[in-house]
Amino acid sequence: MKMAVGTKDLAVEKLAEMDDAALAESLRSAKEELFNLRFQSATGQLENSSRLKAVKRDIARIYTILRERELGIREVIASGEDEAETSEEKTED
Repeated sequence: MKMAVGTKDLAVEKLAEMDDAALAESLRSAKEELFNLRFQSATGQLENSSRLKAVKRDIARIYTILRERELGIREVIASGEDEAETSEEKTED
């Protein structure tokens, strides 16, 4: 099965490893790219129309991960500091 154009750099596993702030930044940049692609499409300057579909899917993936975290379906990946604290607590017990 062939992967879409945009999914190579924004795979679900990679997105799931990001914290909420990084996901928000990825969402912002994807929306900005979508705006620019739509503008290019309207002016007839868009060369790769499949990129529009790929960026829309990337945005949907980000929203899905954020919603799964909100509902508790997918856990938020802890940052390095939190993991160190958690391992210290386990060794003290």
